This record gives sequence, structure tokens and C-alpha cells, in this order.
Amino acid sequence: MEKVAIDDLENDPRVADVQKHATGPLGLSDMALNYYELEPGDSFSGGIHTHMDQEEVFYVMEGTATFETPEDTHEVGPDEVVRFAPGEYQEGRNDGDDRVRALAMGAPQGMGETRTKLPCRACGADYHVTDVDGEDVTLTCPDCGNVVEV
Repeated sequence: MEKVAIDDLENDPRVADVQKHATGPLGLSDMALNYYELEPGDSFSGGIHTHMDQEEVFYVMEGTATFETPEDTHEVGPDEVVRFAPGEYQEGRNDGDDRVRALAMGAPQGMGETRTKLPCRACGADYHVTDVDGEDVTLTCPDCGNVVEV
């Protein structure tokens, strides 16, 4: 058995001000587990995206998270859970006035191929996320090889 307290996890703010990774401290081998606190305007990911090989589940403990998909917008409130299948585009964010506290789970643990719903200016295919360095993201078109930094 492994046990950790959220307060004891190191904060690793990449997109949100509070983003804590429990995967390593718990010794997880088959899934990823992250804790988020989203202030108004914060996002879980920073943009609409999908993981081609990983399903994602978000459990909202406090506040209301808004999840955008290409088809619609969905609100997920306290004690509600939402699942996105591999290949399903989504972005979760806090569009409200109150803080959102949530757990994000992904399985399998590795995100695998990640795509963003941003069409390549050269050919129109969805870009693949090929590198993330802090706030800098490199996108590469799988069809024509065009590279952009965002």
C-alpha cells in the first residue's frame, strides 16, 4: 500500500497555479493521477486536445469545471465525474467565479500521441504535440512536417 497527502505533494504549476502529480509518489504503474486547483480562467491543459492512446477521467470535488468538446460545452459540478475516450477532443477549464478542485486520471499512464485541435496552416491536418517545455509547446504536422511553436 502507498499513501500520500495532497498537501505533501510538490506543486508543479504548468497550466494551473496548483498542479500536483501523485503518480510517482504513489508508485502507480498503469495510470496517471493529478490534483488540480483551478482559479477562474485556469485550464487543466491549456487548449483543446486529445490523447490517442489514453482515456481521461476528471472528478470535480469543488466548484464547476467547464469541458469544451468540438460538439458542445459541458459543465461538471461537485461530486461529478466525466470521462473522455482515447481520441476524443476536450479542454477543461474554470469559467466560473469560484475555485475548482479536481482529480484527473489517465490510463494507461503514458499519454502517448497527443493531438491538438489546431489545423496545420499548410495542409489542414491536426497538429501533434511533439514537445512541451514549461509554457512552450512545439506542434508538428504529421502529414506535411510543418512545425510551429506556441
